Amino acid sequence: MINRPKMVAVGTIALLGMLLMSATGKSPAGPKPKGITEKVVVPTTNGGGNIYDDSTFGSKGLKKKDRYHSIGQKGVTLWMTGFSGSGKSTIGKELEERLVKDYRKHTYRLDGDNLRFGLNKDLGFKKEDRAENVRRVGEVAKLFAESGVIVIASLISPYRADREQVRKIHKEKQLEFMEVFVDIPIGDAEKRDPKGLYKKARAGQIKGFTGLDAPYEPPLDPEIRIKSHEMTLQEEVDTIIRALQARGILTATDHTPTWYPALLPPDGGMDWQPPAYSTYSTAAAVKFPQVLLNDIDLQWVQCIGEGWAAPLKGFMREGVLLQSLHFNSMLTDPLGLTGNADFTERQTNFDDYSTKLQMGERVDMSVPIVLPITAATQKMIEGSKQVTLVSPTGKPVAVLTNPEVYEFRKEEVISRLFGGMDPDHPYIKVLMAAGPYLLGGEVELLERIRYNDGLDSYRLTPAELRERFIQHGADAVYAFQTRNPTHAGHAYLMQDAGRQLKAKGYKKPLLWLTPLGGWTKSDDMPLDVRIHQHQVVIEEGMLPADTVMAIWPSPMLYAGPTEVQWHCKSRRNVGARFFITGRDPAGIKRSKNKNQMTVGGDFYDGNHGRYVLQTSPGLGEMKILSFSKVYYDKLDNKMKPPDKSRKSDFLSISGSTMRALAKKGAPPCPDVIADNWEETKPCIPNGFMVKRGWDLMIEYYQDPKNTKWIGYSRMMSQPLIAQGNFVTKGTFGKPSWSLYFQNSEGDTISPWHDLQLYPTAGAAPAAGRIVNMMVEIPMGRMEKLEVNKEVKYNPIKQDVKKNQPRYYKYGIPFFNYGMLPQTWENPQKKDKDGHMGDGDPLDVMEIGSKQLPTGSVVQVKVLGIFSLIDQGEVDYKIIVINKDDPMASSMRTPDDIDGQVAARLADWLKMYKTAEGKAVNELASDMMEGPLKAMSVIKETHEYWKTGREAGTI
Repeated sequence: MINRPKMVAVGTIALLGMLLMSATGKSPAGPKPKGITEKVVVPTTNGGGNIYDDSTFGSKGLKKKDRYHSIGQKGVTLWMTGFSGSGKSTIGKELEERLVKDYRKHTYRLDGDNLRFGLNKDLGFKKEDRAENVRRVGEVAKLFAESGVIVIASLISPYRADREQVRKIHKEKQLEFMEVFVDIPIGDAEKRDPKGLYKKARAGQIKGFTGLDAPYEPPLDPEIRIKSHEMTLQEEVDTIIRALQARGILTATDHTPTWYPALLPPDGGMDWQPPAYSTYSTAAAVKFPQVLLNDIDLQWVQCIGEGWAAPLKGFMREGVLLQSLHFNSMLTDPLGLTGNADFTERQTNFDDYSTKLQMGERVDMSVPIVLPITAATQKMIEGSKQVTLVSPTGKPVAVLTNPEVYEFRKEEVISRLFGGMDPDHPYIKVLMAAGPYLLGGEVELLERIRYNDGLDSYRLTPAELRERFIQHGADAVYAFQTRNPTHAGHAYLMQDAGRQLKAKGYKKPLLWLTPLGGWTKSDDMPLDVRIHQHQVVIEEGMLPADTVMAIWPSPMLYAGPTEVQWHCKSRRNVGARFFITGRDPAGIKRSKNKNQMTVGGDFYDGNHGRYVLQTSPGLGEMKILSFSKVYYDKLDNKMKPPDKSRKSDFLSISGSTMRALAKKGAPPCPDVIADNWEETKPCIPNGFMVKRGWDLMIEYYQDPKNTKWIGYSRMMSQPLIAQGNFVTKGTFGKPSWSLYFQNSEGDTISPWHDLQLYPTAGAAPAAGRIVNMMVEIPMGRMEKLEVNKEVKYNPIKQDVKKNQPRYYKYGIPFFNYGMLPQTWENPQKKDKDGHMGDGDPLDVMEIGSKQLPTGSVVQVKVLGIFSLIDQGEVDYKIIVINKDDPMASSMRTPDDIDGQVAARLADWLKMYKTAEGKAVNELASDMMEGPLKAMSVIKETHEYWKTGREAGTI
């Protein structure tokens, strides 16, 4: 019996000796190592004698699966067989170098000729010696493969039975074995004769030479067949590497999807899947505390829920955010090798340093995907295990589980993300206006997110895109991101990228045009114009006809080199193997705000983005196709890199030049472009953009403020309108939408002037404090609807700012909001504290239990009043409850209102504008005043209304 302690003591020499004995069945020549007994019994079968097969004994020890996953590759024996001179060694050497240098895989080559100088130097070329030669190499290869090494065994191995025996011993150990037949006619091999062996054999100097006077039995069904005489060395090696990828050898994957290696796996591994649709129904979800999303938040929810941000499954917890900010990456352990498979889903614990997570996998995560919330929301969700995420239209879209709330350290996030500070940077302004807390937790979509804006057919999920790529038969996908219209310069990048890939040996590379669909700054080209322009460019043949175009849901951050890594990562998560990048990706100009160290100029150097991307540590198998700026060649009307020998023939057409030309409706240039074109710019050079695409550009830039344009992905909805006589005009969610009131005869009426304040026309109630409220904004809806004072008949319209619809952003209204007809806060009259009225009807907040549709006229009981002070004006808020609400009978004064509801009302009135970057509102008192004060104000403003109507002021 071998004494284990003594075996360990003798070290490597004894171990190598035993390895040789296991392969040859003989003791190595030379003195025996000290400590080893004379007699060692080597059984011929497992379990024989006094030695057992340790790899199958008991249940302890490192499992093969864990070994492979830990080192990131599977062990395999590539058994390369073929005639002498077929190219086995040449292919093996190149393959080994590629696998080690390009893929960083543990690889070792066992060459038949070299092994005959050592392990097999005692063997000749008789049939039985050839069999023993193959057996020994097979045994050694098996051990290497079991340790996770990719073994390249290059032997003529002419006899089929010998090769099958090697396959058998691998199969018994459940090891990968791939027979590689380097298939070449004997005549071609003899012509090569790199070692002069054929010549010697023909001269009779070598007997029993395979293929001449000794047989070669070709494989019947090899895993890989290499036609060496018909292929280049690169093609031969590429063929083998693709076969290794398809078997999951290079990724240690248990189940290799059929789409790999044409498509890359997402970060997190082959088997990673985005969060499934929630098991909660919408009906169940609405019972959880609700958190309002703005447009950007909703776009992040889509990125998370559909799998664009893999392996992230929710809004970042604090620990993940810190990794993203400081390392542009996050640690993950998808296979649980360190016992931390759920690490990113656990509450951040700053006192736990005991895990082995540092040994996990680090993947790209360069931008903070976070959910800011207000202090009121933080307090509302405290202690909750689930919260429901609600879109800006009031639609529940997802459930967030195991919430983690932490401080939003804005300066830290901004400085790390942008590498600088500019108070007027568009996304920095968004972050600075956000709430003081961040909410982390895993997100499950309730259903597919649809924006109902006419562009949903262009919004494909990662799963749908992979299926589309597979249907096209793509062997590589190259992605191009854009937030601009496509012109000939862009087309050159995409076309040349395709040419490069075909030159690399790809047969069906597929272009994926992936326009950004999320939030962009206000002067960027609208999403719908870009999408329709891209579609025309494809139809007109400027891009390949099979180009796949699909909207990428992320918002734009304008964060330069840091952001472009996110652009790249998310496309890799869908399967793109190549990513095209040009000059200044994700760049932006600095503002002229003087509260910064640098004023004006580029925020980032134009070359930094693509350089950082090229050197990013998280690229994995993805490759970057980087391009410099291209110019318009006047000689052939094409975009290309400039020819320095004829600089005067090339024009630089910038984005600002293109916009200026479109704004003035520039016509096509003549065939010969004037030498002073860059000074005058009278026309658009031929071939710069297809005509239909240019016409779309002109249409937009000559009317950019038209409200029909869709700036970015913003969820549209249908209004909740009461039953009655109404006429709607325009599209809901657009400034054009209007709701007009009609009487029973069909005449248009004003809800402000023609509806009655009191249930009994013209008479204030003697008791009960009942008035008529007209509902503008239903409970739970964020669209800021209001009676328009300036338009005839005062229809209800959506409030707008800078020609864009406005929404509540602070939270979800827990009240129905509206106005009291026939009231007017007179801007010419002062109250007892010297405040003027704001010139509007009285605002009303109804706190009952039911959602009331827009246009409802409801009898309500007056409970109290808040006095909001805004720039010297008083804006009263009357607090009421529907007289038919189940809670109405128990409510008469503010004291009857639940304390939390009253506090939320005061908080809302003070804070709701802060979500838009405005200052905190001032209340005359945080305590609601009672119904007597409220009724006094109602009576007073009703009289002001009468006076105003009589004077024609309103």
